[in-house]
Amino acid sequence: MEFNSENNAEANVKINGEANMGVSMVAEREAVKTAVMERYQLAKARVKEIMKEECVEGTYVPFFQKTAAFLSELADVYEYVEDGRLYRAPMEELQKLNRRLYEDVLPEHYKNSYANPSCAVAAFGTDMGRNLSFLYAELRSLIVFAFEKDMAEITIRMELFLEVYTTFVCAWEEKRQAPGAGDVRQMLYWFVCDYTAEEVEKHLRRMLCPEEDFALRLIMDSDLEDLRYLYYFGEYITENELETARHLNAMSAEAVKKLADTYTEGYRIGFEATGKDISRKKTVNIRYCLGFERMIRSAVENFGRLGMKPTIYRAGVSIFQGKSVNKNGFFATPANKQYDFDHKDDEALYLDKQYVNRRLEALRAGYETLKKEASLFGGPAVVEIFGEEPFAPKAKEEALALDAGQQKLSAQYRTAAGTMQNEYIRGDERSFTIIAFPVPAIGEKYREIFDETVKINTLDYKLYQGIQQTIIDALDQAAYVRVKGMGRNRTDLKVMLHRLENPEKETNFENCVADVNIPVGEVFTSPRLMGTDGVLHVERVFLNGLEYRNLEITFRDGMVADYTCTNFDTGEENKKYMKDNVMFHHDTLPLGEFAVGTNTVAYVTAKKYGIGDKMPILIAEKMGPHFAVGDTCYSHEEDIMTYNPDGKAIVARENEISALRREDMEKAYFNCHTDITVPYDELGELTAVREDGGEIAVIREGRFVLEGCGELNKAFDGGM
Repeated sequence: MEFNSENNAEANVKINGEANMGVSMVAEREAVKTAVMERYQLAKARVKEIMKEECVEGTYVPFFQKTAAFLSELADVYEYVEDGRLYRAPMEELQKLNRRLYEDVLPEHYKNSYANPSCAVAAFGTDMGRNLSFLYAELRSLIVFAFEKDMAEITIRMELFLEVYTTFVCAWEEKRQAPGAGDVRQMLYWFVCDYTAEEVEKHLRRMLCPEEDFALRLIMDSDLEDLRYLYYFGEYITENELETARHLNAMSAEAVKKLADTYTEGYRIGFEATGKDISRKKTVNIRYCLGFERMIRSAVENFGRLGMKPTIYRAGVSIFQGKSVNKNGFFATPANKQYDFDHKDDEALYLDKQYVNRRLEALRAGYETLKKEASLFGGPAVVEIFGEEPFAPKAKEEALALDAGQQKLSAQYRTAAGTMQNEYIRGDERSFTIIAFPVPAIGEKYREIFDETVKINTLDYKLYQGIQQTIIDALDQAAYVRVKGMGRNRTDLKVMLHRLENPEKETNFENCVADVNIPVGEVFTSPRLMGTDGVLHVERVFLNGLEYRNLEITFRDGMVADYTCTNFDTGEENKKYMKDNVMFHHDTLPLGEFAVGTNTVAYVTAKKYGIGDKMPILIAEKMGPHFAVGDTCYSHEEDIMTYNPDGKAIVARENEISALRREDMEKAYFNCHTDITVPYDELGELTAVREDGGEIAVIREGRFVLEGCGELNKAFDGGM
């Protein structure tokens, strides 16, 4: 039997179902279900046969046999979940199953895994090795689909594997040379293209439709004191998730409610502070790391009282959702971050103009289908984690990488997709919130650090609001701000500010307390680009889960003119690393934000426990001045008038780039925003400079010297 993904996608009944004239919806769904079941049974039976076959060129026998064995096991797992044995199994059995499913990519086994591009390339050559490593990694997504009982997703990937295998079998039987890398690449290309429309709409439904409730059902219906429930999600479970759940289970109901209240109230205040009507929104997207279910359950109840239902989708594990070291959705500890890093650019295998157009068309169609649901979507509520061992990736030449043309296409797609999203989920109507907590990997003092983080997240925002207003009053007198590093820090920046036409009623800086960005502790602005010049340097920083050593960015008229770091041996490798993960394939980006962090309590806590390198940017950005490359904080909301608590209008909501939205939306936005903090102990000065040359020192040698800000220094001295 020949399996062809292109033919299956077009000739057979679509897996997500298509309207059949004269057939009721119920009958249609049953027909689709029956068709999928038949295809699944055929594919499963054929896969099991391959485990013992040697019907391909000898070099490829181990790959196909091992992969078939893995797929066969996943079919067994699907049935294990489907008939309820998963939920009756003892903890030891669940742990063994979890380990067995993920052991192939664990660091101790990864060297010899086909998921490792280096291993696959060594076995099959560069092009074929990359193709088969891509295929193997994509097939690993079947783990989570088995736990979600998603037969359709399992079936289409089994069929892809069988299509590739059959091509090799035919060549062997006809005594021809094995298929070339180009042949296999075409099969993979058409698989992605043929299922893009279905997968795009499916992902939109997970984000916008509360009835897509796999994770929600587990959170709300499980016995959270029985930690077996963690293994029902299908993620790789470690002591991080188990100990986090134990810690929350040991907390009083009042303490857990306080965590949830801080989180959901920040979300509500985010709407209130920007004059948006939360009552018009009915859906909130919850993103979090497993182990926090007790808090999330309480948060779901809080959102319910606000008239909102949650969507909780899984972070990307498939090429269709996008794979990344930085997780976006619900997730658990990665089995191996190097594996995630090696496959972050897998789209290089198929990314071309035709595909970009196809995906944008699919995205438009999906939003049109779900237009009502999109209008009711309020935005994400995110729980971040920190404390894992810092990750310094190894760049591999064997891994797929975007070429220059694909980098431009990727950047263009992000911009176009972001602009389209804003049409259906309007920036001037939505909001968000983010809060962060440590995980047990942070060390022996985890519980103590957790409690300290709760204190940081619940600091007296009224106290900070007053102190931050003092800083704003000083900065509003300035034409520009001078920021310099000290010691080995080479930062030397001149940041231009907007002119205030009516200083009595206008301000450049937003007084940010505990709403969308928890905890309290910053004042921020969108600087003018023209005249903003200099060098930003940080000795060591972690951005989106990746380490950067001696990160350095040069700005000319507010735009990135050069960038580098010292992670790798060559300048070319360092520049590529930053272009991929900071510049997001753009040739340049604007300085979208300048802020002064005021949370000295968080800074001192990080120093006390030696966890500065593990703090998430959400907290780290409050521990010194920070600078964001990319869009401003007011992206797509520039025309909404925003006010500080003192009643002054915030006028610095755009820059010379975002102002281009009036001419061409795609020139105005980059759909990325990366914060980079200069910590207090590397900060020599932060000075407001007036037009007449007069200066107002705000921070000098890591201490606040502006009158009225002395309270912030108490944390340095053991107070506050």
